[in-house]
Amino acid sequence: MILINLLPHREAARKLRRESFYAALGASAILGILFSGFVYLWYQSQISSQQSRNLILDSEVKRLEIQIKDIATLQSDITALKARQQAVEDLQADRNLPVHLLIELVKQLPSGVYINSLKQENQTVTLQGVAQSNERVAEMLRNLLNNTPWLAKPDLVEIVAGTVALSPREQRRVANFTVRAGLVRASEAEKTSVAASGPVQSTSSPSTSLQTTKAP
Repeated sequence: MILINLLPHREAARKLRRESFYAALGASAILGILFSGFVYLWYQSQISSQQSRNLILDSEVKRLEIQIKDIATLQSDITALKARQQAVEDLQADRNLPVHLLIELVKQLPSGVYINSLKQENQTVTLQGVAQSNERVAEMLRNLLNNTPWLAKPDLVEIVAGTVALSPREQRRVANFTVRAGLVRASEAEKTSVAASGPVQSTSSPSTSLQTTKAP
């Protein structure tokens, strides 16, 4: 017996394929949504973690900034204390500057040069005096420049020709001068003296040691 299917099998197959397609499409959409949600949650967790790390870094940066300010304040305080200490040391060392100045003037003034006035303003000394000639003044300037560590950069401010009455009938031509020089602090003068006398001490010390060894 021959059976003939008279139902619309093509429409049924097409409907079945359509339903399968919609089912696969729905499943893909659900999987896509789930995956997107998972990615979103993962990114949110990463963002939250990074934000917490940023907060920690911000707090550490603020703490370090406070420490840096404290260190800067300490450094300024140390600098101020060093400046005060240096000022006190300079004052203590400069107490004997007038004595050194007078001693050096006695040593360095050539014969025929006389000082009438001596004035000190801060670290500047002004000398006013009389010399027998301009050559005497030049010699004094050379001595002050090369032979003493207590005076620096002597400068001839002015020199004026004049006369001095030796007797009612005799007059002599002289040079009235004004010299300005810088007064060197005791610490710097001592450094200069030590530097100048260093090679001499080093050469003399071996001979001293030899003499002491030969003495027994």
